[in-house]
Amino acid sequence: MSIRWRRTGIYAHAHTRAWSALVDSADAFLFVLPMYNGGFTAPFKNAIDFLYREWQGKPAGLLSCSAGGSGGAPAGRMLRPVLESVGMVPTEASAAVPGITGLVTADGFRAPEGLAAELAAVLDELAALARTPVSA
Repeated sequence: MSIRWRRTGIYAHAHTRAWSALVDSADAFLFVLPMYNGGFTAPFKNAIDFLYREWQGKPAGLLSCSAGGSGGAPAGRMLRPVLESVGMVPTEASAAVPGITGLVTADGFRAPEGLAAELAAVLDELAALARTPVSA
């Protein structure tokens, strides 16, 4: 795909035009990402890389998870410069869910202690950034 197409938003494929319209219509994003081999997944990166203009100035919060004790925080740290490179504005706050495999059962998700406060901080900052006009 040509970078020119990404910058203009003129896309050849219907699926790319649909993805573009969806991203363009949003005021902000909360990305929920599992950590995979110490980072984020290739399909997730591809979904970001497929667009450019549509991400400009959009706030992004991060909620990561992993089976281990890090809660996927390394994946979130790796993602921040990627989001910034496409013009997004990541929140300072982020939330991480360690030991996700033990928290998901047939009865649903059992949130670990403190997650609600962490996530509230992310969402509050995300809402504040979404209300802030993007400077040209």
